[in-house]
Amino acid sequence: MSEKETIQHVNEILDNIVNDTSIPRNIRRAAEESKEILNNEEEELSVRTSSVISILDEISNDPNIPVHARTLIWEVLSELEALKE
Repeated sequence: MSEKETIQHVNEILDNIVNDTSIPRNIRRAAEESKEILNNEEEELSVRTSSVISILDEISNDPNIPVHARTLIWEVLSELEALKE
């Protein structure tokens, strides 16, 4: 998967999280913020991915996060980790 395709796929997953009302608001807000950071092309890709990984890693440990949302976040994290390498 190319860099562009990976970012597009990650954006789709983050959109699903943002639009899922069964997910707590603070987690949806973090997903929205992550999406904005990831799509800010003024920053270098490595900086953007590191920032997003940090945010998502933190919310994936939230005890209030539903299992399906945690799984989606882990999927995003693994794709972003692969992009960093």
